[in-house]
Amino acid sequence: MRTTLNVDDAVLDEVVKLTGEKNKSKAVNKALEEYLRRRRIAELKEMAGKIDLVDNLKELEELELKELEQMRW
Repeated sequence: MRTTLNVDDAVLDEVVKLTGEKNKSKAVNKALEEYLRRRRIAELKEMAGKIDLVDNLKELEELELKELEQMRW
């Protein structure tokens, strides 16, 4: 998608240099993707300790074994 933006030339040049991309569009896309990745990680870290997870690995393993046994018949 084409979009017109006013971007500081020095900032854009640095983004191109740091991303190692050959053109400005790819560099901006890469930088935006990295920003989103970091924001998502930060949001997950904020959720730490707020979600109560039940460790039921043993139960899941037993269910998988039962399913495998049923598939053999």
